[in-house]
Amino acid sequence: MLFRNALVFTDGEFVRGGFEVENGRFIKIYKGDTPDGGTDLGGKRVIPGLIDIHTHGNSGADFSDGDYEALVKAAKWSADNGVTSFAPASMTLPYDVLEKAFASGRRLKEEAPRGCARFVGINMEGPFFSEKKKGAQNGAYLSLPDIEAFKKLYDGCGGLIKIVDVAPELHGAVEFAREASKLCRVSAAHTDADYEQSCAMFDAGATHMTHLFNAMPGIHHRKPGPIGAASERDDVTAELICDGLHVHPSAVRMAFKLFPGRICLVSDSLRCCGMPNGQYELGGQAIWLQDRIARLADGTIAGSASSLYDCMVNAVKFGIPAEEAVIAATLTPAKVLGCENEIGSVSEGKRADFVVCWESFERMAVYIDGEKL
Repeated sequence: MLFRNALVFTDGEFVRGGFEVENGRFIKIYKGDTPDGGTDLGGKRVIPGLIDIHTHGNSGADFSDGDYEALVKAAKWSADNGVTSFAPASMTLPYDVLEKAFASGRRLKEEAPRGCARFVGINMEGPFFSEKKKGAQNGAYLSLPDIEAFKKLYDGCGGLIKIVDVAPELHGAVEFAREASKLCRVSAAHTDADYEQSCAMFDAGATHMTHLFNAMPGIHHRKPGPIGAASERDDVTAELICDGLHVHPSAVRMAFKLFPGRICLVSDSLRCCGMPNGQYELGGQAIWLQDRIARLADGTIAGSASSLYDCMVNAVKFGIPAEEAVIAATLTPAKVLGCENEIGSVSEGKRADFVVCWESFERMAVYIDGEKL
């Protein structure tokens, strides 16, 4: 199938041209003139399908519930909103609860229902966190890093854990990072670590940061902390929640300068995403959504009620060049998950997951494996 007369985002830039899709993959990218026929896209933008590596849920569903049908619902909502692949995040919960959730994720990957975002991995957010910086995580289930417990979960879901989050200052964190990094990415998260403690875990193999600026010390000129430690390392990627509430627009611009080419936009969306104001549940705790902000009873801000697509559009509104914002929501997360050869860009040989949108990025259509939703 030929698509022509589009402004296609390929090789890091928007170019006039088109592309051909066959058997669910891009088989030819045209820059400039394209053959006649096929589908005329009327000059609209074409960007890769977005990849969310940190979302808890949406439309009333939460990955940690372990409810397969609800997870399918969340995957369908994600696809409808331009996210064609996702690696949902768990919460700080008992191991048996996590096992059930991870099993539902494995089933979704295996069954891959049509019209749904592709399940490409798990972001294990918790329970290896600091009490001081637990944020909206449930303190009742926090624990020290446990490599054996992690390996049991990893093996149980067939190796689908692609990111495991750890506070660097915890006893055993460095040893955990050294072992776990052989299996997946290790991420600094929900931490009160100082610069030296953070460096130690990065030296041991950690290469990621969970929701930069949130649930961690800020940057101080005499105490650069985990942000300073991570920004100095070219192999460390950093998640950023760009909903306009978790991170100030100035800090968004700062992040893209501190981590050039290494920012990974995420939604950190909760089950209340796409839902009306009211009371919901997160990791065994009540949360309240009011005017797009989700909070615990004590006022602690929880995850977001925004989609990754909206976060990408926000990044552009905040002054991030469109090309950088698109890469941060597509190719960079694909690299974090290790699946950049399959998804993440409009490139020959990759899966034909893409979004057709106006110049303002207002969505017109979403395609997965070359099929329009």
